[in-house]
Amino acid sequence: MPACRPYWKGYLKLSFVSCPIALYSAISAAERISFRRVNRRTGHRLKQKLIDSVTGQARRSRQGARL
Repeated sequence: MPACRPYWKGYLKLSFVSCPIALYSAISAAERISFRRVNRRTGHRLKQKLIDSVTGQARRSRQGARL
């Protein structure tokens, strides 16, 4: 397997300290990062529902397409 090269390299500068940073892409879906939205008051996870603007019916994300 070839070595992965970073998409971006740079430095994070905090006052007098400088830290090297490298940004790599995920190799598989298992390594993908996901951010979950939570309710600040309860700490419960929020879900997103896709609604058809004409019919008003809820749709699965597989049924949608980006334009």
